[in-house]
Amino acid sequence: MKKLIIVFKLHSIIPALALLIGYQINTPVLAADQPLHHVSSETCQLCHKEVYKQWKGSMHAQSSALKDPIHATFYKKVVGDPKEEGVKMKNGKYPVCLMCHAPNAARDKKTKLDTMPAYSEGVNCVACHTLKKFKGTSTPEGKPQLGLKAYETANAIQAPAGFSNELQKLTAAADSMFGGALEADGDKKPNPHLGESVMLDGEKIPSLPMERNAQQMKSSDACMGCHDKRSNSKKVPLCATGDEYAKSKSEVDCLACHMPVADGIANHGMGGGHDQAMLKRAVIFDVTTKSEGDMIKAAVSMQNMQPHSLPTGAPFRNMYMKLTAYDASGNVVWENAKGHPKEDDPQAYLLYELYDDNNVHALPPVATKLGPDTRLKPFETRVLNYDIPAKGVVLVRGELFYNLLWPGLVKKFSHLPTDLTAPVSVAVAEVKL
Repeated sequence: MKKLIIVFKLHSIIPALALLIGYQINTPVLAADQPLHHVSSETCQLCHKEVYKQWKGSMHAQSSALKDPIHATFYKKVVGDPKEEGVKMKNGKYPVCLMCHAPNAARDKKTKLDTMPAYSEGVNCVACHTLKKFKGTSTPEGKPQLGLKAYETANAIQAPAGFSNELQKLTAAADSMFGGALEADGDKKPNPHLGESVMLDGEKIPSLPMERNAQQMKSSDACMGCHDKRSNSKKVPLCATGDEYAKSKSEVDCLACHMPVADGIANHGMGGGHDQAMLKRAVIFDVTTKSEGDMIKAAVSMQNMQPHSLPTGAPFRNMYMKLTAYDASGNVVWENAKGHPKEDDPQAYLLYELYDDNNVHALPPVATKLGPDTRLKPFETRVLNYDIPAKGVVLVRGELFYNLLWPGLVKKFSHLPTDLTAPVSVAVAEVKL
């Protein structure tokens, strides 16, 4: 693949095409005979710098087994080495994981994800922006079609607005390759989305045609292929975010929360369970107290603000609440649980449990049935009540934590970095007595 080094001046014909002054990039350029889904996001950042920066920090950019340590751990156990070609699942089929985690590779039925940037980048720009129509996650016969299989794909960039420039082209100069658009100083900047290849500093960038597709790119259709539902081989639902959303009957789509628009640009950071800011806005947490004789009656309120369960997605994600009473010296005089409340206060542990045939906790690939689901349902408000001995108590403090993994998996996956295994505080409430 060719490399292109370009130096641009900052101008503003179209906000999305703004470039940095003197910004140099070593960028792989798509050859004329290569398919669109081989385009690296490094190419896209030439014009879409801010969007690229947001995407680069997202979990979509880290989705492949080469970059996401949690996914990589399961992938290597269930499938194999993401740097080998021809890897099959135990049933002899192509790894279904790649349909969501590395869709560009899945389009080519490849498993060696370091073959090209478009594979290793996971859910990169073209992975989403070549999805033309959402077909649903089940076939008419009821069989699952997940990730890439849930969509019709296109050989043109699918954009929420596209270019409404047909009238402009009618009035533009006949020989203009820019649709009549000029920069403030009269300098013309070529645009590969207008249907023709362009020349920049002597290098040819092939055409990257663009189509307007608001239905696909401005609705939950953009998300549900991968985030609707997923079952294991035993038909046990491991993820059911789409079903949770449907039952909530919410009119707010996925993008409203996960891709909010600011300054005219949809945020491509797409925050979720790895994003503390998103987690903090997901729940309203409060603690109230009332003295009754020698006891303190404490009520802990948790309100899910999301149109899906909290937590949602991968079944090993969980939340737990710690309630602690302190004396005037800051010493703990009472707590709802010693350490994690899994055993001492199970009502304070929010999880989606999976069981085997003996009703024993099981990992997702081998689970045969569902256990208790103690997560907060869409828009649910739940109140937990506690009786605390009042003697010496001057402060009652509640804290809500989020974990990407069950406590058992944290111990089992000791090779993972602590920023993925440590609990994240998402809400705190204190009552001073």
